[in-house]
Order: sequence, then C-alpha cells, then structure tokens
Amino acid sequence: MKKSSKVTAVILSAILAMSMIGCGSSAEDTASDAAATDAVTDEATDAAASDEATDAADEATDAATDAATDEAADAAATDTNADLSGSIAMAGSTSMEKLANAVAEAFMEKYPGVSVTAEFTGSSAGIESLEGGSVDIGNSSRSLKDEEKAAGCVENIVAIDGIAVVLDPANTVTDLTQDQLVQIYKGEVTNWKDLGGSDEPIVVVGREAGSGTRGAFEELLGLEDACQYANELDSTGAVIAKVASTPGAIGYASLDAVDDTIIAAKLNGVEPTEENIKAGSYILSRPFVMATMGEVSAQSEPVQALFDYLKSDEGKQLIQSVGLITVD
Repeated sequence: MKKSSKVTAVILSAILAMSMIGCGSSAEDTASDAAATDAVTDEATDAAASDEATDAADEATDAATDAATDEAADAAATDTNADLSGSIAMAGSTSMEKLANAVAEAFMEKYPGVSVTAEFTGSSAGIESLEGGSVDIGNSSRSLKDEEKAAGCVENIVAIDGIAVVLDPANTVTDLTQDQLVQIYKGEVTNWKDLGGSDEPIVVVGREAGSGTRGAFEELLGLEDACQYANELDSTGAVIAKVASTPGAIGYASLDAVDDTIIAAKLNGVEPTEENIKAGSYILSRPFVMATMGEVSAQSEPVQALFDYLKSDEGKQLIQSVGLITVD
C-alpha cells in the first residue's frame, strides 16, 4: 500500500507541475506539455518500480538471513543435545512413578545419547540406594529426614503434590473434618454411621512402612505410629484398587493418581485441587524430591542437564501435565 501511494504521489506531482507550466499556452505548447508529462510520469513509474524491486530484494535478504540464523541455532542445539551422553539411574517413591517415567521419556527424546532408568521401591528405599551409591537420584515423596541430610543427601524439590483422601465410590460421606480423619485412622471412629453415613464398618487402608506418602500423611496429621490399619499396601495403585473395590474403605494416595473409580473426599469443606493447594486451604500436600548426594552442580553432566530441563518451561509443562504443581 505504501509503494502504490508513493507512485501515485510522484505522478500527481509531475502532472501538477506540467499543468502549471501549461497555463495560457498555445495548442502546440499544450501538446508539448502533455508529452513532457507522459515522460515524467514514465520516469516516476520506473523509479518507483525500481524502489519496489529494491525493497523486495531487501525483504527477501532479511527473510533468508533470519531463516539461516534459526537453522544455525537449531543445528547448534541439536549438536549439543547429541553430544551429551551417559546414564542416569533413579529409584524411590511409587507416588512419583508417573512423573519419573514422563521425565525419563521426554529427556531421552531430547538427549538421545543419555539413558534414564527408574525403579519404584519406595521413598526410604530410594534414599538408601542413593546413599549406597547405586543410583544417581533418590526419589522421595516426603521431605528428607535430618539423618538423611547428615549423610550427604541434598533435597531438590521438583514439584508439589496433594495427598487425596480416597473413599469407595458408594460412600455418601464425602466431606470430613481434620479431626474426623484423625479419629478414623486412630481407630476411634469405626463405623460410617457415626459420621452421618450408612451403617457400615470403616476399612482403613494405608501404605507400607517406609512409604513417602504414608510418612507425609501421618506427619501432617500428627499420626506417626498411631494409625490402626486394616491393610498396608506397597504402592499407590494398590491403594486405589483396594479402596475402589472394598465397601466402606478409606485410604490416601497421591492426588495425580486419583481417577473416577474412587471418590476424593473434601477436607474441612475444601476440595483437593491445585488451586486450593497453592492457596494453602487444602491441608494435605507434600514435596516431590529428587535427592542427590551433594549439590546438583557436583553431579555428572547428564544429571545436571536433567535438573536444568525440569526448571525449563518445557519441564514445567511436563510437571503440570502429570497433575503436579510446579515449585516456581
């Protein structure tokens, strides 16, 4: 549009100049003026066309330069990714299985020269493996204990998770107070009718000793060594399956593991959602820790690259995609 306006302006200026010269002239002068006008118009059109061609050439050059720069940057990034090689071994929390598997898959796709393996043995077992030197990262779904930190383990929090209190799908009691939850797990309340529900025994389901989820749940509610479990299961999936299939059952599990086979209870009238956890209104949340022996900066290049990835926008999107909350 600007180029067309430029041509029009030049032509109009030429015509105006010729018309001013031609005022009061004879027919021969008028014809001469018309010829001059045509010549000026042609010259103006040619000049404008030349300018347009120059502008087009400049734009093409700029586009080519930008494309070449982008290709060079992509090639450099690809070369860097391809140059990184080695292995990363993780072990620990079963609650972190979905996150660990997603991270391993995405990271190996980004860095094809790096192998990432993950085992799900429980938080305490994972930290023991880290201390023993058999893994690079110990995954823990609880904060590290003082003795673990004293042994050299460094707590690297990569995400925040909510702990959902889960009920069998037929239960009509879907909102519990903190006191009621504590009474249930202490064995002080044993029938749902005492909480406004049906006359049905409460089946208390929990995790095995050493589970990060169990440790966090009991610590947050002041229930250490006080729970009266009917079943102690060794994985998040086992808890979900047991509660879903057992009338009157209650359990706890990582929020990202909740599905439509069970009910996630409200606590003190608050639903277990990301928004409520961030706001601090939902009482059960805990960190997801990827512990290392020593600071991250002292680890191998692949391990450092993995933590850099988790802090990147791409890594944060992955954390959110598995139902967790980013720490930033």
